[in-house]
Amino acid sequence: MSDSSPALHIRPATVADVPKILRFIKELAVFEKAEHEVIATEASLHASLFGEGARAHALVCSDGDVDIGFAVYFFNYSTWQGRQGLYLEDLYISPAHRNKGAGKAVLQHLARLAVAGNCGRFEWSVLDWNEPAIALYRSVGAVAMEEWIRYRLTGEALAKFARGEDARAAA
Repeated sequence: MSDSSPALHIRPATVADVPKILRFIKELAVFEKAEHEVIATEASLHASLFGEGARAHALVCSDGDVDIGFAVYFFNYSTWQGRQGLYLEDLYISPAHRNKGAGKAVLQHLARLAVAGNCGRFEWSVLDWNEPAIALYRSVGAVAMEEWIRYRLTGEALAKFARGEDARAAA
């Protein structure tokens, strides 16, 4: 399926795309100043995107015959709506290919998937300093959910809490 510009093409990722998805993830981490946080490997991506019981999905965006970006998404659930939603975990377009409509095309592709899947919501998060992304999201009619604060448990704090230990000491 082509979206936006005739040269743009968005397709579901395949197992063969795992190395390029990992490369895009690392590029995204550098952009977000969080390269040290990437622990994903080709093996973990293969298992989580294509293994038995995989719940996450990936798309690859190409401009002509050049792969320029990716998106990873999954379906969540809204108890208030009584329906599933689509959550965009990551969307990345390589810097040399930005401002050509690729990001918007990927968002629109995902919106179509959400509508086709009878999702009540299409949501994602953005770093508060990423003004170009925020401008794009506003341009398509998305609104910030400013009253919600995201919380996260990871690493040792997660493990301690799961064991019933005081996780505050690990924070």
